[in-house]
Amino acid sequence: MGILGCGVLVFALFFQCHSRSVQNHMFRFKRFQENAWTDPNDCSRTRQPFVLSNPYNFSLDIRIPGVIPAESDSYYCMAVPVPTSQEAYIVDFVPHATMDTAHHMILYGCKTPYATQGYWDCGKELGTCRDQAKIMYAWARNAPPTKLPKDVGFKVGGDTRINYFVLQIHYGDVKNFRDHHRDCSGLTLRMTSKPQPFIAGMYLMMSVDTVIPPGKKVTNADIACTYPSSPMYPFAFRTHTHSLGKVVSGYRVRNGQWTQIGRQSPLLPQAFYPVTNTIDVRNGDILAARCVFTGEGRTTITQIGGTSNDEMCNFYIMYYMDNSRAVPYMNCRDDGSSELFRNIPSEANIPIPVSPDHMMSMKHESPPHEDVVQLQEPKREEEVLDQGAHLVEVSDWPEAELRLGQVSGLALNSNGDLIIFHRGDHIWGINSFNFNGIYQQRDLGPIQQPTIVVVDPVKGKVLKASGRNSFYMPHGITTDKDDNYWVTDVALHQVFKLSSDGKDRQLLVLGEAFEPGSDKKHFCQPTDVAVDPVTGNVYVSDGYCNSRILKFSPEGKYMSHWGAGSSDRKRRVSFLIPHSLTFLPDKRELCVADRDHGRIQCFMADTGEFVKEIKKEEFGGEVFAIAYSSVQGGLIYAVNGVPPDGQVAPQGFVINYSTKEILDSFSPDTQEFKIPHDIVVTADGSVFVGDASSDSVIKFVQSAKAEHRSVKKGGIEVQEIEETETFVQANLKPLPKFSAQHPVAAVQKIQEPSQKQQQQQPALAAPEEKETTKTTANQSTQGASTAIITTLLLVPLVVVIAIGAFVRWKRGRMYSDDCQVKLEPSGSAGGILGKIRGKAAGSLNLGNFFATHKGYTRHGFDRLSTEGSDLEKDDEDGTDSENEEYSAPPAPMSSS
Repeated sequence: MGILGCGVLVFALFFQCHSRSVQNHMFRFKRFQENAWTDPNDCSRTRQPFVLSNPYNFSLDIRIPGVIPAESDSYYCMAVPVPTSQEAYIVDFVPHATMDTAHHMILYGCKTPYATQGYWDCGKELGTCRDQAKIMYAWARNAPPTKLPKDVGFKVGGDTRINYFVLQIHYGDVKNFRDHHRDCSGLTLRMTSKPQPFIAGMYLMMSVDTVIPPGKKVTNADIACTYPSSPMYPFAFRTHTHSLGKVVSGYRVRNGQWTQIGRQSPLLPQAFYPVTNTIDVRNGDILAARCVFTGEGRTTITQIGGTSNDEMCNFYIMYYMDNSRAVPYMNCRDDGSSELFRNIPSEANIPIPVSPDHMMSMKHESPPHEDVVQLQEPKREEEVLDQGAHLVEVSDWPEAELRLGQVSGLALNSNGDLIIFHRGDHIWGINSFNFNGIYQQRDLGPIQQPTIVVVDPVKGKVLKASGRNSFYMPHGITTDKDDNYWVTDVALHQVFKLSSDGKDRQLLVLGEAFEPGSDKKHFCQPTDVAVDPVTGNVYVSDGYCNSRILKFSPEGKYMSHWGAGSSDRKRRVSFLIPHSLTFLPDKRELCVADRDHGRIQCFMADTGEFVKEIKKEEFGGEVFAIAYSSVQGGLIYAVNGVPPDGQVAPQGFVINYSTKEILDSFSPDTQEFKIPHDIVVTADGSVFVGDASSDSVIKFVQSAKAEHRSVKKGGIEVQEIEETETFVQANLKPLPKFSAQHPVAAVQKIQEPSQKQQQQQPALAAPEEKETTKTTANQSTQGASTAIITTLLLVPLVVVIAIGAFVRWKRGRMYSDDCQVKLEPSGSAGGILGKIRGKAAGSLNLGNFFATHKGYTRHGFDRLSTEGSDLEKDDEDGTDSENEEYSAPPAPMSSS
């Protein structure tokens, strides 16, 4: 059998070698074209800058022509004409650069560059363009390529006054060129002549007269303009200052409500990042931005200017508009009024901490002053998790057993006491409701036990109880600023406002008992309530039969209602059981757990305008309940119930509101979640989960053990074990469950069996010893036989493979001299790494996997990417002067 297999293999290898020998030489030349372009440090190839893939689509390759910078902190530019005199559209950017050479790249569009041949030093006397330079793209430090939304393109050529592209590359440390290699970094523009439905544009917010006094700890530069044009849809943002900038934030202000567009430290890579919220900007809205500076370490005033000793305050908004009404470039340079900025969210005043080793040391920058550290906010949630924060069960809570029925709702009062809403001896079963949502067990009467129980969150001691003979099927509960209870009953189809004094006084009732409906006065199995702590407005999720959110005044007067939202203008999917609500006081938003769609949707509380959606595969298709904490920029806590496919175990999640990233997952250690139905988080970070199946409430607290490090990037959770570099476990879905109390056990279990066998064999009793010896001898004999047979089969196979490889090598040399074939260069984006990473967002990528190794840190700001991949290792992030950003700003609009 082995001889036959070897013969078949020899024949196959011979046939393959022969077929390659007669293959068209253009195959090798094509492979050379595709792969040789991808190495930014390989300047020996003759490149074809313009490639026409079909009558409509083409690509343009822009590369700096073999530069060796003479000094650190150098800026070089080159210009390339737009390859058509007709209108064309850029639909994608593909960068070709690495952090080993280029610090950042910026692409501008203009009519008249400073030069049209070769390249020039654009960091000193000369700039980028002689006329108006329009920024179109920015890359920094191995950032993934910017992904434009579908049907969106930058319009160039024709009458756009963009006849040239100007590529500017900033080289940081000249030591990177000690080997005298030449750099050919650049980017490829993928373009089309087909008109796009939506046109991409850039809105630049820029301060022009800010003065930073020397030694002053905080100076704010505020910019604000009323937006005068057709609706625009921001999808990316970029910040820029020099070394004194600490944080830059941009907002849309509508009807007095501030909605964040983006917030970033300018000391981090100054690429374009996805916007924080999915919003639109309409005529009459105000666009506002703030840059926070410090003058500490300076002995003279610092003004806005283009040199490295000056400062800049720029906030870029990349947006798209409808083609028929598009304005491709706009700007705002007006100072914002102090009255307007009195209401700016407090987050805009809190610098984002950046460790010194993540700032690039550049000639024109002075090292961060030690006192500046006092300006930094507490560590972000990503950094807290990297230090080991993880939610773990408090197994001895409560100290005394709580006699509860199905736990349906949880809330907190102003004292931090836990309020439990449960169903006593009533059980929601298969016969509880008919198809129309009408309750079928009224003859059981109301629940006789107290359904509202207030307990001490520390020990679990019952403080008081109420709610006897009032409810049939409790569901959701919350409190208002006066500690009144707001509850829903899905059997009664009603919402109640109750006093919390234990007297069960009904202060307000919405809906009619046992009468489901879908108008303004009726509900159909309402699930939850949220109350605005400022206005007192009440929000009801309705519910199992209806798919809407209703808004009422504090007095119970109907105000408005809305359904599910969507960032897709053409497709909106209705709620499928809006099951839980949480109010975000610092953001003035209301978030909804859309249970059976497995997603979280957030809306502006005042208008019902859709803001964002969070939907993760780790949820398993369901999200039962959510809670919110404003600490660390905003955290959403969620539980996923029992997913219908059963592939994901019920568990809890901690989610970064801004990035939508899962920071932690948790579940109890002494028991299992069965139907985690509601969740709340206290001021000290403790989390309580009510389980409707086990009739219990489970408490979790933060555990920050040094040996437990939880890293989650792009859907991957990795548990790192201190001093055990050989063991890394990473899963995409579901997130793995580890014991936070004994994290080392995962490694020990792998080694324990062999260690125990070695230690225990000498101590075995005599009969067992003989049996063990006999078994071992038999195994040794069998193992020897197997080894001999395997060797005899493998030897001829190895010989055959060696012969085949030699034949292929000899034939391959026929083309080596004239073609210089480089099939898979190590730096190729289309090589092995590109194949592993795949094309779809959310696919496995090595950037995420290698992020699990020690020594890797990242600041949690995912770039816009065609592949959804995370950043590679960042060692030298920094600021840049970018003289051109000041010297050639877009002309001011007359209406701004």
